[in-house]
Amino acid sequence: MANQGRPGARRTNKKGAQKGSGGQVRRGLKGKGPTPRAEDREYHAAYKRKRTAERRASGRHVKENTFELVVGRNPVIECLHAKVPATTLYVAEGTGADDRLSEAVQMATSRGISITEVPRFELDKMTGNGLHQGIGLQIPPFKYTDVHTLISNVADTGEPGMFVVLDNITDTRNLGAVIRSVAAFGGHGVVIPERRSASVTGVTWRTSAGTAARLPVARETNLTRTLQEFQRNGYQVVGLDAGGEHTLDTYDGGTDPVVIVVGSEGKGISRLVRENCDVIMSVPMTDWVESLNASVAAGVVLSEFARQRRATGGATTK
Repeated sequence: MANQGRPGARRTNKKGAQKGSGGQVRRGLKGKGPTPRAEDREYHAAYKRKRTAERRASGRHVKENTFELVVGRNPVIECLHAKVPATTLYVAEGTGADDRLSEAVQMATSRGISITEVPRFELDKMTGNGLHQGIGLQIPPFKYTDVHTLISNVADTGEPGMFVVLDNITDTRNLGAVIRSVAAFGGHGVVIPERRSASVTGVTWRTSAGTAARLPVARETNLTRTLQEFQRNGYQVVGLDAGGEHTLDTYDGGTDPVVIVVGSEGKGISRLVRENCDVIMSVPMTDWVESLNASVAAGVVLSEFARQRRATGGATTK
């Protein structure tokens, strides 16, 4: 202590006990297992260095694994309730425990989802901001199928197929709502283009209420060729657009295999896609309402076609 008065003497600054949760948060996360090594965490720089080294050693391009991180306590809980096939639940160190966090941890534990506690700055880096409320759910890339598999799967059932093809739909919530409607009304799948289109994300999963886990979604590079493939396999391609030669009241969609093409509320169906439709059909509406949201229009048509199929017993001939 006497030396502290000398010029240049080493100074110490000891602090007393710090405020905290008393270990309650840490104890609430027991059973999460050890923290993965830095090189095994997909968001960590060490992981990227490892993957780069592997590519160079193999002499070929290795496609990076991608994932989506759903953040925020309510969105995470919604995804867990929807049984999204998550892989890891991240919780930031020092996050205050509440009922929602406890529920998320409990659901993740019951489903065998890994629970990992990470420093808050790492979760900030993973999400690009600090608006994650201390929690994030990692979702692997959605596994899309292709149109040939869709057609083959329906042929094996002996039922007249019913699919929805989306054109110019960029809202992930719209996509999720369409998936949910197709599943609800006995449809067999959804087709989306690879570019300029919404894809299946965490938001899509939540909007679909988990039906994306059971309804196949195909992603194709060219919608025109996709529609032609359906036609070669006996499908009627019906485009939804105003001013069509048919309305929902006059078209029989309850017998033959059918593909319903839905465009965006603003752009509608693109020209080439429209030219490859067998029928253009509109949905009767009140005069002063200009258009319907894409997912609503799809739901209305699917509901009517499902009613017609129940009335005819799902016959495959008109």
